[in-house]
Amino acid sequence: MRYTFSIVMLLFVQTLFAQKNYNILNYGAKPDGKTLSTNSIQSAINEANKNGGGRVIFPKGKFLSGAILLKSNVELHLEKEATLLGVTDPKYYFKINRWKALIISEGHENIGITGEGTVDGQGRELALHIDSLFYVGKIDSAQYNFVEMRPKYYLRPQLIEFVKCRNITVKDVILKNAACWVQTHHGCENIVIENVRTESDAYWNNDGIDIQDCRNVRISDCYINAADDGICIKSHDKDAFVSENILIENCTVRSSASAIKFGTRSHVGFKNVTIRNIKVFDTFRSAIAIESVDGGILEDVLIENIEATNTGNAIFVRLGKRHTEKTGNLKNVTIRNVKVQVAYERPDYKYDIRGPELPFFHNPFPSSITGIPGHPIENLTLENIEIIFPGRGNKGLAHLPLWRLDAIPEKVKSYPEFSMFGELPAWGFYVRHVDGLTMKNIKFTLENPDYRPAYVFDDVKNLNMEAISIVGEKKEETIILKNTENVKIDNEDGVLKL
Repeated sequence: MRYTFSIVMLLFVQTLFAQKNYNILNYGAKPDGKTLSTNSIQSAINEANKNGGGRVIFPKGKFLSGAILLKSNVELHLEKEATLLGVTDPKYYFKINRWKALIISEGHENIGITGEGTVDGQGRELALHIDSLFYVGKIDSAQYNFVEMRPKYYLRPQLIEFVKCRNITVKDVILKNAACWVQTHHGCENIVIENVRTESDAYWNNDGIDIQDCRNVRISDCYINAADDGICIKSHDKDAFVSENILIENCTVRSSASAIKFGTRSHVGFKNVTIRNIKVFDTFRSAIAIESVDGGILEDVLIENIEATNTGNAIFVRLGKRHTEKTGNLKNVTIRNVKVQVAYERPDYKYDIRGPELPFFHNPFPSSITGIPGHPIENLTLENIEIIFPGRGNKGLAHLPLWRLDAIPEKVKSYPEFSMFGELPAWGFYVRHVDGLTMKNIKFTLENPDYRPAYVFDDVKNLNMEAISIVGEKKEETIILKNTENVKIDNEDGVLKL
């Protein structure tokens, strides 16, 4: 993809600070994990900022703190065996613009969090403290989610919240136990997140990394273990710029939701994104989820070299029209060199906090690519894809026969998810409302019999299938075509036109 690596690396070098060190012990911070050191840490940050910049040093020990404000030209450096420990009393957290966080910044530049130390939000204890405030009447009922029985997400502090900042480095640190999302970059430019380890399934909504309305981003060599989406690119604000020039590479993701995800918020859109060399495991929802559902664009995306094991769904691509009357687009996307093993049982059963179960009986879901009537997904290429499916689709559990394809709901305004349509009539790929789809060198392996065909295409134009192989399928009809035009399949065996 067209990505300016040299500019990003230059910005990364510029954010490594060579100025004076400011050790928080010299400002009264206590390494005992019990004494609240917020004011001491903030004093060190303020002095470094006042003097033109520097490194605020966290030495060995545990430093208890509420929210701290990171200012321009200041780097928080956590030495090995140093821990910034979030206090569990919510009164010590604040927000500037959006949400509360342990480390917060808005409108600052040349900021960083580095070192081999740990940021620990103590998120479960913090969230439960907030939950208890509702029951004693200190939180209004409008701020409580009665369906999910927990305080709404914006009451629960994140670990990191950077808003409209420039030249950001987050490198080498361990981030763990957030009460909500782990780290969010909103409306920021020039971001490098490198070699960060995230361990966060302490509570609900524990997204690993959220990139919202940002430009010039590189995320590399990270390990993400999150109770919600792993790495998520969003287009959040209707008046923001396009989320663009984003590179995500050489990462490992475990997620109780989707591993790599575009959306759900997608108001303005995404452009020029490369995602490559990603390992995914134990993921409840999709290994790859590409969603444009709020009127924005999604184009010029390359996803390659993905290996996923024990995941609930391989690929989910969705164009919708959720919170707007405007329909966006989803086009010019390439997904290649992907190998996925789909599980029969839910893959995230070992998580403490798991995604909610579906409220209906269903067979294993196929991958899906779905636009909406009159607004197809355009120019999508899938190449060198291998997916191992568990099979065991059973008519007695759920049944959608081919003559009822029109009964599959469109769900134009629904929240996008691989399970959104209910039972689907294919075990491998369900494709609807697409114009321009190339599928080359696609291998499916079916481990157990399934009553459904491998592929169903409905309202698809300009379909080209080359080198398609299906291992373990014993039915004669494997590819179903309905309302299709200009279809080229290199082997017509097993094709049924309805």
